[in-house]
Amino acid sequence: MTLAAATELAAATNEHLASISNTLIYSSMAVYTLAFFAYILEWIFGSRSKVARTANALTDAGEAKASGPAVTVKQAGGTAVLERPKVVVRAASGARDVPDGPGAHGGDAQGDLFGRVAVSLTVLAFLVELSGVIARAASVERAPWGNMYEFNITFSTVAVAVYLTLLALKKNVRWLGLFLVTTVLLDLGLAVTVLYTASDQLVPALHSYWLYIHVSTAIFCGAVFYVGAVATILYLFKDAYETKLQNGGKPGAFATSVLERLPASASLDKFAYRINAAVFPLWTFTIIAGAIWAGDAWGRYWNWDPKETWSFITWVAYACYLHARATAGWKGRKAAYLAMIAFGCWLFNYYGVNIFVTGKHSYAGV
Repeated sequence: MTLAAATELAAATNEHLASISNTLIYSSMAVYTLAFFAYILEWIFGSRSKVARTANALTDAGEAKASGPAVTVKQAGGTAVLERPKVVVRAASGARDVPDGPGAHGGDAQGDLFGRVAVSLTVLAFLVELSGVIARAASVERAPWGNMYEFNITFSTVAVAVYLTLLALKKNVRWLGLFLVTTVLLDLGLAVTVLYTASDQLVPALHSYWLYIHVSTAIFCGAVFYVGAVATILYLFKDAYETKLQNGGKPGAFATSVLERLPASASLDKFAYRINAAVFPLWTFTIIAGAIWAGDAWGRYWNWDPKETWSFITWVAYACYLHARATAGWKGRKAAYLAMIAFGCWLFNYYGVNIFVTGKHSYAGV
C-alpha cells in the first residue's frame, strides 16, 4: 500500500466516533449487568407458591393410569352408558400434557416488579448497544460487520432485538431474559477483549453491496438460531425433570424451584421448533447469496472454502432436524439433540473456522 493510500484510509476512519462506539459498548455492558441482577432478583423473590404444578399433573396422570380401564356404568332410560376416566397421556412426541410454569416471577407481584425492571433495563442496554454499533459504522462509513468484533456486537444486538420483539408481540418469553442477558454479556466480554479490532476500512474484496445482504442475513439467522438453541437446552432440562417426576423420582429443591417456573417441555419443544423452522429458509438464502457474491469476487460460485463448507454443513444439520421433527419417531429429545448439533455447527462455522482454519474468508480477520 502506498503512503497516499494509507493516508486516505486513515482519513476515512473517524477516531472520535470509534471512541464513542467503544464507550457505548462498555456502557451497554454495564446496563446489561444491572438487567442480569434484576432477572436474578425476579427468580429469587418470585413466589414459589405455584410450583409443583408439573408434579401434581404427573401424579394425577399416574393415578389415572394406575386405575386401568375401569368404567362407571350409568343407567339412562334403561340403556347402560360407559364413562371412562380422563387420563393424561404422553403425546406422540414424547411430551407430557402438563401445564406451563407460572414464569420466573411465579405469579408474585414482587417478582413481577423485578421482572419488569429487568426488561426495562434490557431495553435501555439494547438501545445503548445499538447506538454503539451505529457509531462504529459511522466511524468508517460502512456496514458494521467487517470483522469478528463487529460481527459479535451486531450479533448480540440482534439477539436481544429478537427477544424484545417476541415480548412486544405479547409472547410469554420473559423466562428467556436471564439466559439471554447472561450469554450476551459473555459475548460482549469476548468481543471487547479477545476479538477487539480497531476501527478500520475493509479490504477491497469486501467492498460490495452483497456485504449488506449476505452478512446481515447471516447475523440475523445466527441470532434466531441462538434463541432456538436456548429454548432447546431448557427443553432438555425440563424434559429430564418431568421424566424423573413421572418415574417417581424426587428432584432437588433448586431444580424444582427453577424448572417448575419454565414452560412445560412440550411448550419449549414447540417454541424451539417454530423458531428454527421460521428462520431456516432465510439461512438457505444466506448461503445462496454468499455463492452469488463468491461468483462476483472469485469467479466461481462455490470453491469449497471452509466457511462455505461449514455453512452448508450447518444447513444440512438443520434440514435433518426439521425432517426429524416431521417424522414421528424422531421428535422430542432425539430431535433436540439434532438441533444442538446443528447450532454447534453454526458456532464452529463462526468461531472455529475464523480462528483456526485458513481460507478465502481469512481476510475478515478476528
